[in-house]
Amino acid sequence: MADTTTLFIFGAGGDLTKRLLLPALGQLLTLEADRKVRLVGVGRREVDDDQWRNEVRECFGDDVGPSATQVADDATYLTADVTTADGLRTVFDDAQGRAVLYFAVPPSVAQASCTAMQDVDIPDGTILAPEKPFGTDEASAHAFNELLTGLVPENQVFRVDHFLGQSILLDLFGVRFANRIFEPIWSADHIESVVIRYDETLGLEGRAGYYDASGAFKDMLQSHLLELLAVIAMDSPASLGERDLRDATTAALRATHIWDDNPVASSRRARYTAGQVDGKQLPSYVDEDGVDPSRNTETLAEATFEVRTARWQGVPFTLRSGKALEPADKEIVLTFRPVRHLPEQFSGDRRPNRLHLRFSPDQMTICVNVHSGTKPFELTRAEVTTDLGAGSVRAYAEVLAGILDGDATLAVRGDAAEQCWRIVAPILDAWKADKVPLDEYPAGSSGPADWPSV
Repeated sequence: MADTTTLFIFGAGGDLTKRLLLPALGQLLTLEADRKVRLVGVGRREVDDDQWRNEVRECFGDDVGPSATQVADDATYLTADVTTADGLRTVFDDAQGRAVLYFAVPPSVAQASCTAMQDVDIPDGTILAPEKPFGTDEASAHAFNELLTGLVPENQVFRVDHFLGQSILLDLFGVRFANRIFEPIWSADHIESVVIRYDETLGLEGRAGYYDASGAFKDMLQSHLLELLAVIAMDSPASLGERDLRDATTAALRATHIWDDNPVASSRRARYTAGQVDGKQLPSYVDEDGVDPSRNTETLAEATFEVRTARWQGVPFTLRSGKALEPADKEIVLTFRPVRHLPEQFSGDRRPNRLHLRFSPDQMTICVNVHSGTKPFELTRAEVTTDLGAGSVRAYAEVLAGILDGDATLAVRGDAAEQCWRIVAPILDAWKADKVPLDEYPAGSSGPADWPSV
């Protein structure tokens, strides 16, 4: 951390920068005060340094430490068009130490910027950090990867998926690998099914410009939840270093396919109608500002996959995410197979054991069957819960730490990004052809009434 890094944020005036990046950077600099970071905002609009510094201070908040305060006080702003070679030269000429280019801009702008970068001398060690989505299908993801790795080596490309910085994912490593009661049974021999669910009470929240062209499936399942699946399904890596871990997760993705190769039977989609959620009245999705009803954009997506390896053959992995839902369950659930033999004297609750890993606040719950009171052979359900804490830093702070350290462990590797598109392509094709109905559910419900529970 002794060397200075100049962090250029392309799209400095955007929502992502203000709502997520800058608060996370302020927290990181408060926790790790010895980092030497120079912050430069970059955008097309005319902004003077004092105005940018005030914006940074406001986003950092009042509880940051002296190091973060100093970074805000020293922050500068560049007016430049980063889709042109001249604009990029302006950026690189301003770099002190290693340059990090964070693309907090739409994918089309990031693509154009990287294309223009082919005509610019890029300083050694420069790190490129584009946000998802990485392409729109497998072919475009591959083309973008070719462009990026033609500019800098793969280990200097940080494809940002902030879910890889979620503390529950980091907790998962410890739960799985550091406990004798879990490590030997983490396979199809003992686990019957896996569910990864991320349901939200939030509606569209003014994001029609992005969300209506994406939908729940591309926004969540194609990227975030498949990356979580890969961590759960991977074989044990030799280490949790960048090379070993990303080799293991990408191998898991290569083995992942739609359940029974049937995208119609193995996927569902729906969108919300008017209703009340979390005490707030929401209109139907099609009546939200900026929504084009003819797009048939889903606000709830669910799909089941299988990982065709000896470890997981025959185990369904169901991924689900949606908006305007109650309850807002955000969890990973592993359901274990029944015991091989249960003496006939037992009665009562004989449901299979389950392991729940819940997001924000992070908790782990183990569901087991124990005897009920004075009746030794009558079973009842017991839940043992432990608080895993809120995590030491925000998810984006974990990601920024990796970028500033030059450690790509929590970044998406190029071949993984391509595999994620390969996995979901049959579902997207089936939905585009209207082979899967677009169901409806009232805002504030748990989803369509006739969907089976997962």
